[in-house]
This record gives sequence, structure tokens and C-alpha cells, in this order.
Amino acid sequence: MCAAGRRWGRRQRVLLWGVLLAAWEAAWGQLRYSVPEEMPKGSFVGDVANDLGLQLPALPDSGVQVVSVGRTQYFSLHGKTGHLVTAERIDREQLCRLVEQCVLRCELIVEGEMKFYKIEVEVTDINDNAPSFREAQIELRTSETTAPGSRFPLAEAHDPDSGQNSLQSYELSGDEHFSLAVQTGPGGDQRPELVLAKALDREEAAFHELVLRASDGGEPSRTGTARIRVTVLDANDNAPVFSQAEYTVRVPEDVPVGSTLVTVTATDADEGLNGQVRYSLKKVSDMASDIFRLNAETGEITLLRSLDFEEGNYYELEVQAHDGGGLFDTVKVTISVTDVNDNVPEISVRSALTEISEDAPTGTVVALLHVHDRDSGANGEVRCSLDGSVSFHLEKSLEGYYRVVTARELDREQEWEYNVTVRAADGGRPSLQSSRVLCLRVLDVNDNAPVFLQERYSARLRENNVAGALVLRVRATDSDWGENARVRYRLGEGGVRGSALSSYVSVQAETGALYALRSFDYEQVREVGLWVWAEDGGSPALSSNVSVRLVIVDENDNAPQVLYPPAAAAAAASGSGWAGVELAARSSEAGALVAKVVAVDADAGQNAWLSYELAKATEPGLFRVGLHSGEVRTARSPLARDAARQSLVVLVKDHGRPALSATATLSVVLADSVAELLAELGSAARAEAEAGAAEAGGSLTRWLVLAVAAVSCLFVAFLLLLLALRLRRWRRSQQQLLAAASGALRGVPATHFVGIDGVRAFLHSYSHDVSLTDDSRKSHLRFSTDSCCHTLPARPPPDEPAPLLGDQEPAGAPQADPAPLPQVQPNKDWYKKLCRCREEIVLRGLNK
Repeated sequence: MCAAGRRWGRRQRVLLWGVLLAAWEAAWGQLRYSVPEEMPKGSFVGDVANDLGLQLPALPDSGVQVVSVGRTQYFSLHGKTGHLVTAERIDREQLCRLVEQCVLRCELIVEGEMKFYKIEVEVTDINDNAPSFREAQIELRTSETTAPGSRFPLAEAHDPDSGQNSLQSYELSGDEHFSLAVQTGPGGDQRPELVLAKALDREEAAFHELVLRASDGGEPSRTGTARIRVTVLDANDNAPVFSQAEYTVRVPEDVPVGSTLVTVTATDADEGLNGQVRYSLKKVSDMASDIFRLNAETGEITLLRSLDFEEGNYYELEVQAHDGGGLFDTVKVTISVTDVNDNVPEISVRSALTEISEDAPTGTVVALLHVHDRDSGANGEVRCSLDGSVSFHLEKSLEGYYRVVTARELDREQEWEYNVTVRAADGGRPSLQSSRVLCLRVLDVNDNAPVFLQERYSARLRENNVAGALVLRVRATDSDWGENARVRYRLGEGGVRGSALSSYVSVQAETGALYALRSFDYEQVREVGLWVWAEDGGSPALSSNVSVRLVIVDENDNAPQVLYPPAAAAAAASGSGWAGVELAARSSEAGALVAKVVAVDADAGQNAWLSYELAKATEPGLFRVGLHSGEVRTARSPLARDAARQSLVVLVKDHGRPALSATATLSVVLADSVAELLAELGSAARAEAEAGAAEAGGSLTRWLVLAVAAVSCLFVAFLLLLLALRLRRWRRSQQQLLAAASGALRGVPATHFVGIDGVRAFLHSYSHDVSLTDDSRKSHLRFSTDSCCHTLPARPPPDEPAPLLGDQEPAGAPQADPAPLPQVQPNKDWYKKLCRCREEIVLRGLNK
């Protein structure tokens, strides 16, 4: 047992020494050196002979050589010194682009001893590369409305070096509007960002030049730069402005058609679409629209037809300049026409051929012309001639008539179309001339495609049109003959709002008339672009196309919509005037802003121009409304007598024909503090609640109030009538008393008095007191009986003539002349009391 254990221990020690010896040989047979990159050829790497213990004189004889791993031999062995040297210049970035530690391996083979040794050479980095950007010029674009603090990622710089020699920092210079922020990525890489530090203004600076500098950590440090050009995009913050406040021009009436009379110019400080100014006629009469034309691009006002001083000598246009963002400016253009001798000879084509066969004989009449000049004398003597034509000549026929005839045979192969210019000149000084061009086509084969008379067509169609309405007519001509010149029209492919174009418009094949198949809505479709094709009847057929632009013109089919106050419409519908409350200080002065009514109109142009006016107010004269702004302001300072709660109804109208309108109800509380406003609103709410409760449970009270109001109205009417009768009777009684010398009253008409019963009834109805309670369904009427009339007998004594009561006479009956009463002595005391009673009634009515 012990012997076996000792043998097992000896085996373990032998095995351990073998392992150690193998490790020692492995460690002894491998060398490791380092060398900087970019060293010249033959630079020292390591003393291999000394490190391996090789004898220098025996090296050449032993067949020692260095073999590199790979195709390229980077190292060699110096035979005399035994040093390992570089065989060529080593670029670390090229060999180990993505490796942090660059190690090259080679083997030293000693052929005489049949041994080899492994050698590892680490190529260390030097700062031989500067940071560089992929793009030396970086272009950024941002709007001038970009908020400060916005970030713009920038391209990262690249440095192929490693360690401290690689990219370490960024730096920005060039403009105070921007700063630099560097973010660290997940892998430790630095990501530069451009930060907007100050608001931009394109009108102040349209471009900003910056320099981004990247630096490494080498000694010395290397840097790379990239230029950043920030283009500030324009925002529409400037409206067009005309160069003049008003344009005035004087032109003679003989100015040529097509002449530029005046050029209006407006400038916009913006750029791009926001600075692109287009012109349009905002206000122009029907006559002026036929005479003048405004170029939307250049602002030139040109003449469409001849001016005539006798027809009009003064025109006024209103031109609007608008940019692509919707801002505009308006200017007035005045054109005055001066009178000159404007009657030129008139050439009328009474009959003319448009096509002629090339085998037509000489002397064939092509056209019959009539020449006339409205002037007289020498100015009316006309001479006619043909300009530069050898194929035709002019023959004079009857007075004022000329014939254009062929002077030789025609040959289509030489000239297929003739434009014969007939010129007429009068004898005035200076001489006035006119000309007329006759177009003549020579018929041949179908070698010409149809040609439209216009390069492009455009038409304006009012929205809500009748389906099937004629939009315009396109016209194409073909210089060929017969069936070859027969043109048919068809509609090109296209779509509008996802639907086929053919469901919106159609073109008549024979006439080229374009019809609208459905009613257009300006708010949905404002413009339709399409192509119309013209095809002749030849074989093979030839065709051409033309673009047609259909512009939908807005109509006033949308009423204004009130945006603020938002609850105005709902409040008006529900009958509540206090859905939205505005506060106005009682101490405010005239012109103080109380509220603003904001409304929009879905239409365009003048159909969307809104005006505001105050239609109804609780206190007229206290508030006013801005005509165009909709601002509600105080027209005067509020007075103590003005009600605390004011209700205003603002009428909003557009400028369409007919105008459409909407109303907005504003509730204004006159208070100097929020506490007063809340108290007033609370009282209004309680009043409405109590009114609702009273209305729900007090139907009898309402009827009673109506009855009392009716009785009061009747009493006032009766009081006025009684006062008028009293004055009239008083005058008559004075006359009768003067006539009665003996002091006795003669006969008095019965209609001049009111009996005591009527007086008492009137007094009861007049002096009633009404007591109404909210918590009771019963009403109490109390009549006052304290009156002097209660002491007066209802009738005079029997021996006195009794006057007729006033209430016994039919209302409205004509009063006949008073009949004489019997000559008896009246009871004076009774009548005196009656007069005092009536006077008391009148005085009480006046006091009331």
C-alpha cells in the first residue's frame, strides 16, 4: 500500500515538470515588440538575436528568415545586427481600421536548427489624421418662425486615429443666433446638435454662416472644419405695398390697342410664395373691363380695344396686389382720355374665301372689300393697296368697293397659305392708315393637324350653376380641306375630387362647347383643369389638345357664423340673454373696450367682408360697435341711472348681393368689481328662478295682473276724456251763468253732467289698491271709499230737472245740439257739490 502510493507521487511530479518545461519553451519561443506607425523602411523594431540568444556570425549560415502571416511582408531581419526592422511603411488605419489594438504576427525560422519562433509586433497609433467631415458644406433650412431652443442634428466628424488621438471635442463659431450642444451616444460617441438660441428674422438676415470645428487630443492637436449655411425660410409676415398711393395717367384716344397705359408696382419684403405678388382688378365697371386688361404677373394695364373720347373720357380702376399667403394692398388707378383725330379708314370684308383650290384660274375673286372713312374732305379720301403680294392684285369696283383677285396660278407646294394685307390710308395730315389681313388656304391632302385658336382657354363660372350650363367654347381650325378639315372635340382623361372628370363637364363633339354637368360649390371645388382634344376627319386622323382652366366664382351662399361669443346663438334661441356675461366698469370712460364679436364667412371676396352694427340695446347710446372690427366699446361713460344688466344684439352682415346676416347677443353687467358682477348674476339667477316658480304655480296671479292692467288703461282713457269734457262744459257753464242775470240756471243739456252714481263708480275704479302675493293663488282688491262724493245724493231733488248721466250716453255717439230744458229753478247746491266732486276726481288723476 505504501509502495504504491510512493510510485503514484513520483508519476505526478514527473508530469508536473513536463508541463512546466513545455510552458517555458512556449514562453521562450514567442517575442513581442511595438513600433509606431508610419515609420520609414528599415526602422528598428527589436533585437531578435539578442532576445533569442542567437550567435551573430552564425545567422547567415543558419538560414534565418522572417515570414509574415499574410501576403504582405511588413518585417525583415537585418543580417549583420540581428535586428528586426520594418520592410515598408506601415499605416495602422489601413491595416486595423476597426480594431482597437493593432497586432501584426510573423515567424522567425532558423533552418539550420529546424526551429521557429513566433513574433508579435504591436503597431501603435500616432496622430497622423485630422478629424474630417463627410461634407465640408452643410446646408440647413428652417423657417423664421422656428421657436428658440429647437435642435438640428449635425453630421459627425470622423477621425481614423484611436485613443487620445481620435476625435475629442466640437466647437461652433460664427453667429449669435445658434449654439452647439453635444450629446453622448450609447457607445460613447459624440453627436453634435445645432441649437437655435435666438429668434430668426428673414428680413434681417436670410442666411447664417457657421463654422463647426472638430478637434482630436493629439500633440499637437489636429482639427477639421465644416461650414454650415442656414437658410432662413420666409414666413408671410409682410403684406404687399404699392409704390404710389394713387396712379393717374392721361392717354390720347388713339393709343394703339395692346399698349401699356400704366404699370402698377407693389413690393413684398417676403420671399418665395409669400413674396410673389400678383395683381387683380378688385373694382371695375363693365365698360372698363372690356377696355382694359391687367397683367396679373407684371401689373401692366394694357388696352384691349380702341378708346373713344365720345364714349368715355374717364375711367377709375381699383387694383389689388396680393401675395401667396393671402395678404393684400389696394390702390386706385385713374385713366383720363384726351381727344384726338381718331377716325381711321374702316375696311369691311363683305365676302371672302378662306379656302381656294390650287388649280383656281387667274383672275378668281378672293374677297370683296368695302372701305369707308367716317371723316370728311381730305381726311375721308381713301387710297387702298396690297402689301408685298405678287400672287394677288386689287381691282376697284363700285364706289368704295374693291376686289382682291388672283394674279397668277397658285401652287400649294410652293406656298400653302396666303396672308394678304389690304392697307387703306386717308388724306389727312398726318395720314391715318388701317389694314386688314385676308387668310387664304390652298387645299391639298390631310397633312395638317387641327390648331386651336388660343394657346389655352380659361373661363369663370359662378358656383351653384344650373346643371348643363354653357361654360365656354373651344375652337380649333384645320388648314386642310373637306373631311380632312372636319374637327371633332373630345374630353381628355382626368378626375376631380376622386370622381371622373366626365361626371363634372362635357364637351360637344361638333361645336366644342363645354358644359357643366353638375352644380359646382366654390367651397369644395375652386378650380378645374382639363384637356380638350381636337381630331380631324382624315385618315389617319390627326389631333391636338389644349388646356382649359375653369375657375369657380364665389357667390354669397353662406351666412356669417359667429365664433365669439360662442353661446350667443344658443342664448338667442333659448331666450336667455345672460348665457355669456361681459363686465364693464361703471367708472370706464367713453371708448373703453367691453367685448369683441368675432365672425367668419365661408365665402370669399366681398361676400366674406363682414360689417358689424348694433341692432338692439337695453340702453341706446351707451355702447357702440366697430363697423369692421366688431369691437363693442362704450359710447359714453355709464351713469348711475343705467341699468346694471345690459343686453346687446349685434348684427353681422356680409357684403354680398343680397347680403346675409347673423346676430350675436351679448350680456353686459355694469360693475366695478368681480364681487358686484357675481352679486348681480346671483340676483339675476334668483329672479329667474322665482319667475319660473311664479309662472309654474301662479296662473291666477297672471290673469289678475292682466285684469288690473286692463282696468288701469280704461281708467286713464276715461280720465283724459273726463278732463276734456270738464273743460268744455266749464266754458259753456260760464257762458250760461253770465246769461242768467237772475242767478237762476236755465236749461242745461243732460250730456254735460255726470250723475253721482257714475262718479262714485268711476271713483271706485280709480282709487283701487291692488295687493298681490307670490305665495298665494288669491288676489285681493281694496277700493277706497273716502271721498266727498259719498255725501252727495245720487239724484237731485224731485222738483229739479235731472241731468242725464254721462255713462248712459252711447260711446262715440254724435252729440246733438242741447235741447232747452223747462225754465225751473235748479238746485244750485247739488250742482256745486257735483262740480267739486268732479274736480276732486281730476286732481286725484293728476296726482297719480
